[in-house]
Amino acid sequence: MGNQANSNSDTSKTTVKGHCVCNKVRYSLDLDSNDSDSASPRTTLCHCKSCRRAFGTNYGLTAKVSLQAFHYDEGSDEPKKFRQEDTGVTREFCGTCGAYICEYGEAAADKFRYIMWGSLDEPEKFPPKGEFFCKNRAGWMPEIPDVFHKQEIKE
Repeated sequence: MGNQANSNSDTSKTTVKGHCVCNKVRYSLDLDSNDSDSASPRTTLCHCKSCRRAFGTNYGLTAKVSLQAFHYDEGSDEPKKFRQEDTGVTREFCGTCGAYICEYGEAAADKFRYIMWGSLDEPEKFPPKGEFFCKNRAGWMPEIPDVFHKQEIKE
C-alpha cells in the first residue's frame, strides 16, 4: 500500500491508498498531475464546531479530493453514512470499527470528498495548506505558519 504509480504507462497518475482502523473499509485516490481537479489532495484544518465535535478534538483535518479521484476498493465493506441535519454534512465511516473515512456537504456531494487525513496510509505526504473557521480556533492552539487562514469558509 501507499503512494504507487498506476499500472498503466502514464506516469502522471498516482494511486494513494487508505483504510479504516480495522481495515474492512479500504479506498483509493487516483490522482492525475495533468488534471487540476485530481492532482493532489488539499489538506486543511477546520475549527468549526461540527468538525470539533465529530473528530473529538479541537479541529478536523481532511484532504479534499475530487469525487472522480475517490473510490472504495473492490472487496471493501460498504461504509455506513450519517447525515448531520443542522449542517447537511454527511460522514461515511466503517460499520465495524467506527472510524470516519470521508465527509462532504450537500453543495459538494457530487464534486468532492474530504478524506480523513489520518485514514491515509501515508498522510505526511499531504501537509496542511490552510485553516478554516479560525475564529473558533482554541485559544491555546497556535496559528499554523505558512498556510492560509480564513475566519469562515468564504471571506
